[in-house]
Amino acid sequence: MADNKTPLPHDHGTCGSSIMEQMPDTDTVKTVAEAMKQLGDPSRLRIFWLLCHCEECVINIAAATGMTSPAVSHHLRLLKNAGLILSHRHGKEMYYRAADTEIADKLHHTIEEIARISCPE
Repeated sequence: MADNKTPLPHDHGTCGSSIMEQMPDTDTVKTVAEAMKQLGDPSRLRIFWLLCHCEECVINIAAATGMTSPAVSHHLRLLKNAGLILSHRHGKEMYYRAADTEIADKLHHTIEEIARISCPE
């Protein structure tokens, strides 16, 4: 892949050099693509939305989403690998919540904007 400073072979007058200089780097695009890929699954999207508003354990997430605990655990692992959620152990129980990152925050608000729902009070 050419770097962002390489001029395009054909100048059609549509993409100026300032656009090419602002193009996100490969690592940034991979991070965003992975996060969006994980939220492309309806179950993961619901789990992520829930965890944007509260910290919960697998059992409660399963009950809230009508899924089995193993299915929820699978989805949580994918969301965690994508950097969208965090977990911590309290005794024998693992608790999950949305990551405190810019991408998680923006995706949370984008979901609510597209779905036309508001954050619970």
